[in-house]
Amino acid sequence: MTRAADLVFRNGVVWDHAGTPGRAPRALAVSGGRIVAVGADAEALAAIAGEVVDLAGGALLPSFGDGHVHPIFGGLGQRFADVRNKSSVAELVDSVARWAAEHPDEPWVRGDGYDPTLAPGGVFEAAWLDAVVPDRPAWLRASDFHTAWVNTVALEMAGIGTGTPDPDGGEIVRRPDGSPVGTLREWGALHLVEAVAPRIPAGVLVDCLLQAARHLASLGFTWVQDAMVQADGVDAWLAAAASGGLAVRGNLALLASPETWRADLDRFVAQRDRVAREGRGVVSANSVKFFADGVIEAGTGALLEPYDDCPHSHGLPNWDWPELAEAVAAVDALGFQPHIHAIGDAGVRGALDAFAVAEQRNGPRDRRPVIAHAHVVDPADRPRFAELGVVANFEPLWARPEPLITELTEPRLGPTRSGYQYPIASLLRSGRVSFGTDWPVTSPDPRAGLAVAVTRRLLDGSPHDPWLPEERITIQEAVAAYTRGVAYQAFEESAWGDLVPGARADLVHLGADPRGTDPLDLPK
Repeated sequence: MTRAADLVFRNGVVWDHAGTPGRAPRALAVSGGRIVAVGADAEALAAIAGEVVDLAGGALLPSFGDGHVHPIFGGLGQRFADVRNKSSVAELVDSVARWAAEHPDEPWVRGDGYDPTLAPGGVFEAAWLDAVVPDRPAWLRASDFHTAWVNTVALEMAGIGTGTPDPDGGEIVRRPDGSPVGTLREWGALHLVEAVAPRIPAGVLVDCLLQAARHLASLGFTWVQDAMVQADGVDAWLAAAASGGLAVRGNLALLASPETWRADLDRFVAQRDRVAREGRGVVSANSVKFFADGVIEAGTGALLEPYDDCPHSHGLPNWDWPELAEAVAAVDALGFQPHIHAIGDAGVRGALDAFAVAEQRNGPRDRRPVIAHAHVVDPADRPRFAELGVVANFEPLWARPEPLITELTEPRLGPTRSGYQYPIASLLRSGRVSFGTDWPVTSPDPRAGLAVAVTRRLLDGSPHDPWLPEERITIQEAVAAYTRGVAYQAFEESAWGDLVPGARADLVHLGADPRGTDPLDLPK
C-alpha cells in the first residue's frame, strides 16, 4: 500500500492522455508535492488523507504549460493606455486621450495591443494621435507587437523624418513625398523609438512580472517559456524568484540579434550560469531566441514567392539565412535550445535549414529546437520537422478566420498559400507539437485555445464553416499539446505533463471533462 497522502482528489475524472471518459480513473493522491497514487490505490488513501478534495464530477488535468509567452509585456500592458478591443480608430484615440488626461505627469503616452485592421492596410496616421497628444510622445504597439503607431513628437524625438533611411530589419511607412506617416514596422524601426523612450524602472518590471505570473497561474499554467528576454528581463525574473512570490516556473529565451550575436555568446553563457545559481530551482535560461522574420499582416513575414498584393516584395527577413545558420549552430554548440520565431514559408525554411546546419556541424544530440508560430509552412517542408526533431510551437487561438486573417493576411498570401496556414494536424501526425499563447499578443486563456484547435472557428457564436478543417485536432490531442507537449519542449516530460505516480503534482481542476463538452463551450 502506498504511504499516507497529504491530499486526495476524488469523485471526478482524472485525465489519462490515452484514455476515455468512461474508463478514466476517479481519484488521485498527492504527498510531498508529488503524485503517489491514481485510481483505486488513491481512493483507498482517502480515509487517512490529510485533506480530501471533492472534484464534484469535474476533471483533474495536468497543469498547462505555455510554450511561448511574454509575461513582462503582459504585466506592463496593464499600466498603459487601454487600446485593446476597440472597434474603431475613434475609440482608440478617445482611450488614448482619456489616459493622457488622467496621467498628465507621464512623459510618454504608451499602449499595447491595438487592432491593426482598424485602418486600411494597417497604416495609422501620426496626425490622429497629434489631435489628442500634441505636446509629448505617444507610442502604441499593435497586437502583433511588430508594428507601432506614433505621433509627430515621437517621430521627431527618434530622428525619423523624410530623409531618414529605413533601418536594417525595419520599415518606416511613408507618404508619396517620403515623409513618415506614423506607422513603423519591425524591430529595426521600432527600436528607433524605443532607444529614446525612458527605461522602465527595475522595480516596475518585477511588479509586472509577479502580477503576470499570478494571472497565468490562475489560468492553470505552472511552467512558461518567456520567449524574449534581455538583460533587464533576466534581472526581473531573478528578483521575482528571490521574492518567493513567483507563481509559475519559467525558462528564459535570451534574445540574439543579427548585429551583435557573435559578441553576445559569452554573455549568454554567463547569464545562463547566473540564472542556474540564483534561479532557486524555478527559473532557467536554457534557450536563445531568434526572429527569422516578421508577420504576414504587416507584409514583413518572409515568403518564398512574392506577396500577392505587392509583387516586388518577399517580406522582410531579419537575418541573412547563412548568417542565421551560423548563429544557430554557435548557440547549439554551447548547449542552448534554439527558439525561432518563423512566420512566412521562407522564414520557416530558413529556420529548418539552420537546424540542419547545427546538426551537421555539432553532431547528434537531444536538442529539441523550436519553431514558434509556423504560420505558413510549405508542404515540402513539413516532413523536415520530424526529420530534424523540431518542436512546432503553435498558438492555437490564431487558427481561426478572424479579421486579421480575412482582411489582411489572406489577401496578401493569395488562395494557394492561404491553405498552408497553421498546419497543426499535419505536423502533429509526423512530429512534436506544443501549444502557447504569445500573450499579450492574444488571450492567455488556454480554454479558448483548446476550443479553436478543435473547431478552427470563431468563438463568438456566429455560424460559419470551420477554417481549414483538415487541420483540426481532437480535444485529447489539444490537451496533450498544452501539457505533455510543452513539458517535452521544456525537457521536463519525466517531471510533469502526465498524471502518473512520481510526477510533480501540478494540477488543474475543470468543472467538466473536456472530452464530453461541446468544444465551443470549453472557454466556459
